[in-house]
Amino acid sequence: MRPFNGIKPQDIVILLKLATLGDKPWRHIDLAGALGLSQSEISFALDRCRTAGFLDSAKKKVMKTALLEFLVHGLRYVFPARPGPLARGIPTAHSAPPLSKSIVASEEDVYVWPWDNGKVRGQAIEPLYPNAPLAAQKDRALYELMALVDALRAGRAREKVIAARELEARLVTGAAK
Repeated sequence: MRPFNGIKPQDIVILLKLATLGDKPWRHIDLAGALGLSQSEISFALDRCRTAGFLDSAKKKVMKTALLEFLVHGLRYVFPARPGPLARGIPTAHSAPPLSKSIVASEEDVYVWPWDNGKVRGQAIEPLYPNAPLAAQKDRALYELMALVDALRAGRAREKVIAARELEARLVTGAAK
């Protein structure tokens, strides 16, 4: 058994990707290609997630209630996000769907993941891992989950409450809008 060195930011994204897959079968190579990670990074991440209690013993099923609890109550302390300088990128947090539908923000209050191919200017938010913008382009459901997570990491109180409710609906109750 490998020693437990704690959760890494990309582990959260892997768990979110697995949550979007539901009961569909997947392989390490599929996750690696979808997320822009190596198969060994996927393997180590799955081990860490199992040890932390976010995956079952077979490393196939996400323990969604435990993941949600961590996302809502711990993520912002372990992987905080602070708005940075203006950059071109992909909208995130309250600036991206699904929150952008219910939270109106001024042009100065847009958050983006910096990305050369992005079309929106806003305050830079460092994504959980460098390939988040690429993974978001491939999978809309994953993009929305990562944006909700960023709202928990960088948002104000109201945004965090709405994001937590939306994550619960998508991860635990399966009642995504």
